[in-house]
Amino acid sequence: MQYLLLLFSDETGWNRMSSAEQKQGVAVYHAYTEALKKAGAWVGSNRLQDTHTATTVRVVEGKSQVLDGPYVDSKEQLGGYYLIEAADLDAALAWAARCPGASHGTIEVRPVWPVQEYATA
Repeated sequence: MQYLLLLFSDETGWNRMSSAEQKQGVAVYHAYTEALKKAGAWVGSNRLQDTHTATTVRVVEGKSQVLDGPYVDSKEQLGGYYLIEAADLDAALAWAARCPGASHGTIEVRPVWPVQEYATA
């Protein structure tokens, strides 16, 4: 089953790090990604640009509303994700606990609802 690991953290933290700390951070995430790949659990992953680059779209009473920035203002922002393959929720939670982001933010684990299941529901 696929699970999405959503990585939330304070996006301003990266810019407060020294270049050596940033380099170390990249290496830690690279090692985590390689561990996922070696285990056959990695499906995909990406880092997101900061929230100031976001655009939010809603439809209210049939009319589109486009807003600059994220819809939610919070202390932690969605900064990236890993899409993984795991046998069950416990296995997905174990991978989430190993994610470097868990030490400085929050990892939300959500099962993916496969499109083919949704189409036949």
